[in-house]
Amino acid sequence: MSFSFRIDATAGAARAGVFSTPHGPVETPAFMPVGTLATVKALDPDDLVNMGASMILSNAYHLHLRPGDEVVSEMGGLHKFMQWDGPILTDSGGFQVFSLEGLRTIEEQGVEFQSHIDGSRRFFTPEIVMQIERNLGADVIMQFDHVIPGQSDEASARDASERSIRWLARCLAEVKRLEETGSGKREAGSGKREAGRGSREEVTRSNPRNHPNPQALFPIVQGGIHAHLRREAADAIRSMHDWDGFGIGGLSVGEEKGAMYEMIEVVDEALPRTHPRYLMGVGFPEDLIEGIRRGVDLFDCVAPTRMGRNGAVFTRDGRLNIKRTEYRTDPKPLDPDCDCAACTRFTRAYIRHLFVSDEILGLRLLSLHNVHFLLSLARGARQAIRNGDLEQWSRDWLARYQISHAIA
Repeated sequence: MSFSFRIDATAGAARAGVFSTPHGPVETPAFMPVGTLATVKALDPDDLVNMGASMILSNAYHLHLRPGDEVVSEMGGLHKFMQWDGPILTDSGGFQVFSLEGLRTIEEQGVEFQSHIDGSRRFFTPEIVMQIERNLGADVIMQFDHVIPGQSDEASARDASERSIRWLARCLAEVKRLEETGSGKREAGSGKREAGRGSREEVTRSNPRNHPNPQALFPIVQGGIHAHLRREAADAIRSMHDWDGFGIGGLSVGEEKGAMYEMIEVVDEALPRTHPRYLMGVGFPEDLIEGIRRGVDLFDCVAPTRMGRNGAVFTRDGRLNIKRTEYRTDPKPLDPDCDCAACTRFTRAYIRHLFVSDEILGLRLLSLHNVHFLLSLARGARQAIRNGDLEQWSRDWLARYQISHAIA
């Protein structure tokens, strides 16, 4: 089998295991650095290898718009294009499309939206998105789903969840067709739409033969903050196919933390424990630990690099802002307990100087540290599960992080 999941140790709902892919194993729980546009911002693939990253994420929406998924395909697929030899997961772009409030129109066939780059009209269907993700060539591809705000009412959440399930069936059918034929066609409506809504000219797709590795389609469990909808979605999804893993979507999009954790617990009980679970778009330190305790295996989040570019730093004693004057002559590393390339070589004073002087190295060092921090946190949790002391380890870790952060 090209994909498999082995559980080596458990601690309550938490588990330490190995997710095997065509591009290598991923020890779980794991944080996946986000390389939206085929790059983890400010970091080289070698940086990621040195930090111990095993799997990264890229985004189908953004890469379709620029440079174009066909360009990536012609260059041999994402792995070759960005020179990353490990596993890659591509998000379908559902979150990005549905976040374009006022710039998109939803219908059962798909979503028409306006490009944030050049204003051109585009059209995504489940079939088109599968063709895009096929061209990109990632190991794990996500279904096209309907994403809604976290506090949405039950009727809206049901509508979006049930549409996501219908779209999942179409995604699965298209993936099977692409696997059988090795090529496909895409409607020009997914590109620029110059002749109005009804004009969708057929164009030939590029053949994805340049990257023939198998791909695992992950479904996404939606349902908002409504437990019964989450259970219904999980049941419907499980009945459709023997999936290689599951995505948990529609969380960390405006709902309260307690509601997010409750929904993770609901989904943990509703999904088979024999398969990996991916909590989409969640990766702050406290959320990563709470997710692991509730049975999540894979995480991603843009926060570490985005925060780093704004001067925010993760430390075991809470978050700090390197721009503050108090760090102007601080000889300590960003985090004295961290062994990343920034903390083992440079002081807070120096990195603050770089940042306030608009030196690119400052942005790079903060991004490097924050990504390393979350990778190390996932490794620590994994070891704690194997050691049988996850509960004590997580309580101690969160107490230090949250108390220090509150004091700061």
